Amino acid sequence: MSAVMPLPKYHQVYLVLREQLHEGKFAQGLPGELSLMSQFGVARVTVRRALEQLAQEGLISREPGRGTRPVSVRTSHQVQPSGAAQQQQAQLSGLLENLVTMGLRTTVKVLSVDKIVASQEVASALQLQDGAWVQKAQRVRSTKEGPLSHITTWVPDDIAKSFGRKELAQKPILVLLEESGVKVGRAQQSISAKLADAQLALQLDVAVGSALLAVKRLIFDVNDKPVQWLHGLYRPDRYEYQMQLSRIGGLDAKVWVSKELSANFH
Repeated sequence: MSAVMPLPKYHQVYLVLREQLHEGKFAQGLPGELSLMSQFGVARVTVRRALEQLAQEGLISREPGRGTRPVSVRTSHQVQPSGAAQQQQAQLSGLLENLVTMGLRTTVKVLSVDKIVASQEVASALQLQDGAWVQKAQRVRSTKEGPLSHITTWVPDDIAKSFGRKELAQKPILVLLEESGVKVGRAQQSISAKLADAQLALQLDVAVGSALLAVKRLIFDVNDKPVQWLHGLYRPDRYEYQMQLSRIGGLDAKVWVSKELSANFH
């Protein structure tokens, strides 16, 4: 059986930049070649080859004197804040309780806690008015083996007033929500993948371009009002999801549905 060859460095740079372009991070233009060389720790020829590939795909435009700019930015699929029946919802017993348990069995480092005006994306997810204030918090969770996840959460300001950096360092945010008077009802989420950029690679102790498990999770209260939006990036070697499935429907149209979704880490 042949060994799996690692990706060439230029392709790793290309993959990370392409993902960041799709996320809209370079609306004002990409960093210069020297900055990219420093960020990825590679030679100029490597950066140039990655940029050439992005240009060939029509994702960037390189013009002398004007720098490098995105020309075709696609947004990733967002979790929609709707309670429609066709959307999959995580079960409380399988997901939320498990997440609280995980929070109690890991340590957390709070990177930042800020009160900011919600972006259009955040306001849409949390069903807030334009210009609404939210608490944005970024944390890294670890087990005894090392970093496990990088978590970013957004909570409406009227809910988050009762907790800050100190409380987020001591308790899982779901517990803090409950202590703030929120009665958590359900969650819905999407799971995909993301490549680690230089900052994430440093925080999670992985190589730049490493694949991470990406989770977007929207938490609702018992009145079906969004109370927290979370973007989580997890090391796949230390974190996994397990799902139990059951078949329902008639003999000619049986489908698989999830009964329980749980998170396990090691």
